[in-house]
Amino acid sequence: MERTTQSERHTIGDFHRLGATLRPEGVNFALYSKHAERVDLCLFDRPGDGTATMVVPLSQRTRFVWHTFIPGLKAGQLYGYRVHGPWRPEEGYRFNPHRLLLDPYARAVSGKFDLAHRHTAFDPASPMADLSYHAVDNAAGAPKCVVVDDAFDWEGDHPPNHPLRNSVIYEVHLKGFTAHPSSGTAHPGTYLGFIEKIGHLQRLGVTAVEFLPLHHSQDEEPLLRRGLSNYWGYSTIGFFAPDSRFASGTVPGDQVREFKTLVRELHRAGIEVILDVVYNHTAEGNHLGPTYSFRGIDNPTYYVLGPEKRHYRDYTGCGNSLDFGEPHVIKMVMDSLRYWVEVMRVDGFRFDLATVLGRAEGRFDRLSAFFTAVHQDPVLSRVKLIAEPWDLGWDAYQAGNFPVDWAEWNGKYRDAVRRFIKGDGGMVGELATRLTGSADLYQEGGRTPYHSVNFVTCHDGFTLQDLVTYDGKRNEANGEDNRDGSDANWSWNCGHEGPTGDPAVLDLRARQTKNFLALLLLSQGVPMLLGGDEFLRTQRGNNNAYCQDNPLSWFDWTLALKNDAMVDYTRGLVALRRRHPHFRRRAFFTGTDGDGDAYKDIHWLDEDLNEPDWDDSERRSLAFLIEGGGKQTGGEGDFLILVNAHWEPREFRLPDDAARGPWRRVLDTALPAGQELTDEPSAPPVDPPDRYLLRDRSVVALYRLKP
Repeated sequence: MERTTQSERHTIGDFHRLGATLRPEGVNFALYSKHAERVDLCLFDRPGDGTATMVVPLSQRTRFVWHTFIPGLKAGQLYGYRVHGPWRPEEGYRFNPHRLLLDPYARAVSGKFDLAHRHTAFDPASPMADLSYHAVDNAAGAPKCVVVDDAFDWEGDHPPNHPLRNSVIYEVHLKGFTAHPSSGTAHPGTYLGFIEKIGHLQRLGVTAVEFLPLHHSQDEEPLLRRGLSNYWGYSTIGFFAPDSRFASGTVPGDQVREFKTLVRELHRAGIEVILDVVYNHTAEGNHLGPTYSFRGIDNPTYYVLGPEKRHYRDYTGCGNSLDFGEPHVIKMVMDSLRYWVEVMRVDGFRFDLATVLGRAEGRFDRLSAFFTAVHQDPVLSRVKLIAEPWDLGWDAYQAGNFPVDWAEWNGKYRDAVRRFIKGDGGMVGELATRLTGSADLYQEGGRTPYHSVNFVTCHDGFTLQDLVTYDGKRNEANGEDNRDGSDANWSWNCGHEGPTGDPAVLDLRARQTKNFLALLLLSQGVPMLLGGDEFLRTQRGNNNAYCQDNPLSWFDWTLALKNDAMVDYTRGLVALRRRHPHFRRRAFFTGTDGDGDAYKDIHWLDEDLNEPDWDDSERRSLAFLIEGGGKQTGGEGDFLILVNAHWEPREFRLPDDAARGPWRRVLDTALPAGQELTDEPSAPPVDPPDRYLLRDRSVVALYRLKP
C-alpha cells in the first residue's frame, strides 16, 4: 500500500475514500476516472457562480483515483469537477472540460441544473448531433456539490428493528404527504413537514415508511418544457445526496441535517425508514442526453455501452443502464448503500428495476457480483432489501429469482387479488397461492412467505379509490395523449365511470375497497399500503402521475376527516394482523405445523365444506381455515376466512367443533361503516351457529377460541 508523510497529505491527499471528506484540518477530495487524462477541482463561493474562486489540478492519480487535500476548507464549501480526456463518442469517450460535473460521491448538491444553459457536451444544432463538440461553458447554470459535516445529535436514536414478517409498509411520496394546504403543516412538502404528520402513521399502526426516491434527482428537459417535472424522482444524479427540493432551509447542505432529523423522529415513533433507490440508471439519458456527472467523468466505466460504443444498452426505458459488470460501479453502489445505513441510519431499501442490478453481459444472474457483495457485507446483509423484480430486458420478469436475502414486490399478488375482487372467473387457484405467501415463487429458493411484499396499489398505477372508480386511465394531464401508463389495470368502476352521487354505486365502491384492504392485511407476506388509500385519496383516474407535482398527487387531508371511517377500518385491520400470528407465519403452509404434529395447518373449503374445485372457471368464492393449534400460531384459536367475489350472496356451512366453542364474527365488509370489525373478546357468536350468509362481493373473518 502506498504511504505518504503528513506533509505530503496536505498536498496529494488520500485516495481511499472517494468524495469530499471533511477533516479537522481541511477537506480531502478523491474522484475515480480510469480514462481521464486530467482532472481539475473547482471551488466556488456561491451556488450560482459561473467562475471558480480556485481551480486545483489533481496531479496525483492512484488506482485510477485522482486526489488532493486542501487545508483550511470547511463544511459548506461548494465544488465541482472538470474532467479532460478524449472526445470520441463513437468509441464511448465523451470528455468535455467545458462541463462542470457533479461528484458521484457528493453528500449534498446545491440545487438543480438550470436548463436556460446548455448541458449537453455536444452541439444540438449541429447535423452531427452527439458526434459534434460544444465548447460553451455551463458552470453558471450547474448546481455545485457541497462539503458536508457528518456530525449530528442523534439523541440516543435506536432503529426499531421490526422483524420483516411483522412489518406493515406505507409507501409514500415525502413531498406529497404534506404539500397540500390542507396538511396544516408549518413546513409543507419538506423533510421537516413530514415530521409534523408522523402521528397519523402511528395511529394507523404501520411499522415502516417506504419513501419514493429521495436521492438527488434532476428533471428531464422535455418535462420542464411542458411545464411539468419528474415528481416521483426516478431520475437520480446523486446517489449519496438527499434531494435538495425537500429542504425547508436555504443554506446548501441543510437537506442532510433535515433528513437525519426526519429519520430520528420516525425511529422515535417506532417507524422504520425504507428508501426507494434507483441504481439502475441515471438522469443523463441516452446518447442525446445531457452531461451532468457520470458521462463526463468516465462514460465507458459507468454505463453499459452497445457494440459500437456510441449508444447505450437500455434495460430501463430511461436511456441508459449502469454497468453492474464493472467493479467500480459495484463499489460505488455498495458505498452509497452503506453510507445511507451507517451515516443516515435508514433501515432498508426498495430497489427500482432491480433486475438490472443482476445483469452481467446482458443476462440476469442471482449469483451476480453485486448480489454476492451485498450478501457478504456485514452492514447491508442485516437491513431490509426489497427488489422490484423486473426491468425491460428480454428476460425482464424475475419474480422469485432473487437471492435468499431479498424480499420482492409481488406483482402476481396484485393482479390476482384485483382480478378476483373485480369478479373475474377462474381465479380461485391463483388467489389461494397468493394469499398464502406465493410458495411457487419463494419456497424453493429457501425463502419464506414474508419475502413476498404484497400490494394491491402502489405509486405506479391507480390509487385504491380510483381502482374502484375507473375502468380506464385518465392521463391527459401528462401531455402524452393518454398513451402513457399501463392499460392492464384490472379495475372496475362498479357501474359508473368516474365520480358519482349514486348511493348504490358508492356503497359498492366502499365495500370493494374494504375487500381489497381485508385481503391485503390478512394474507401471508408483508402488506404494503399506498399512502392515502386509507382515506380514499384520488388522482382522478391518472395511473401514471409521475410528472404531477400539484394537488392531483398531493394528499388532500380533508379526505382524512371526510373518510375517517375508512381510516378507522384500516387501522383496525392492521391491529387485527398484529394481534394474531396466523397472518404472519414464518414458514409456508405444509399440512403440518412443521414439527411433525398430526394436524392440518390450513383447510381449503367450498360452501359445503368440501375442497373447492380449483378448475371451476365460474367459481368466485372460497374459504380457508387456519388452525391455531400449532407452534406457528402460538396455540391460539382458529380463523376462518370467507371470500365471495360473486354478484350474488353465497351461504357457507361452518366447520363444527363443540370443544372449541362457537364461531365469532370479527370482520364482515358488508356491514355498515364502523361495524365491519369487532375485537375478538366482544365479537358476537354467529347465529345460526352452523352457517354464514355472505353478501355479494364481501369478505368475512370468523374466530373461535382454542379448546
